Amino acid sequence: MTENRMKTENHKIADLLRTRRNEKRKSFAVLLDPDKVDFVTFPVFLEFAEKQGVDFFLVGGSLITNYAIDQLISAIHQYTSIPAILFPGNGLHIHPSADAILFLSLISGRNPELLIGQHVIAAPLLRKSGMEVLPTGYMIIESGRLTTVSYISNTTPMPRDKPMIAACTAMAGELLGLRNIFLDAGSGALYPVPADIISAVSKAVEVPIIVGGGINSYEKAYSALEAGADVVVVGNGIEENPEILPEISACVKAFNDHPEKVYWKNDQ
Repeated sequence: MTENRMKTENHKIADLLRTRRNEKRKSFAVLLDPDKVDFVTFPVFLEFAEKQGVDFFLVGGSLITNYAIDQLISAIHQYTSIPAILFPGNGLHIHPSADAILFLSLISGRNPELLIGQHVIAAPLLRKSGMEVLPTGYMIIESGRLTTVSYISNTTPMPRDKPMIAACTAMAGELLGLRNIFLDAGSGALYPVPADIISAVSKAVEVPIIVGGGINSYEKAYSALEAGADVVVVGNGIEENPEILPEISACVKAFNDHPEKVYWKNDQ
């Protein structure tokens, strides 16, 4: 495990994401909310996740009441070689033991605190931590119901039937220097991010595309990856049904093993 961790540290996550996009290789990330982790069974889950080929753990959430981020990251490092990447809901959700942080700028909304305000406060802490910082344009997409991220961020999600608005927003983020785009339907989304929005954004930018929210089946993961997602993120789906993890993993593996022919579930 030490050797694997050294490889992760030597091969920066940003470079890995960019290389994988250029090679059309897909990645699988699991979002872990400290409020929803059972630390008694967590080591078993972590070992299972590594066996299933999970590429990244995202740690965080829009609202955290149980501040156990350090405990969660420590367990990830103890039981796996998978990088732990912070997915902060605000400037309080930062811990230097993480391998990297998605430095999120909420470019889909007009809340100045989440565009730049909280970043100013967090910047000295991040610089001092030595943590890898991944500047990321964060875009909330309408998902059929009010989600926690939309409520907490005090922003209106982007319309799910306006792919060109999403594409131009992502393009602006890339031109501003953001190095990843995260399209999120939100935790508990009724519908995932539409394929035509993912496709439009993927064609509009050259940076890696991360997609999460509402991906709770092989079919939904397939749709996102086929449309151009480079990383699919699963959170609540796994908490509600652990069998989703091997399903999503199999979908990602199908794309990576057979780039010339992407397999539908029933073709395997």
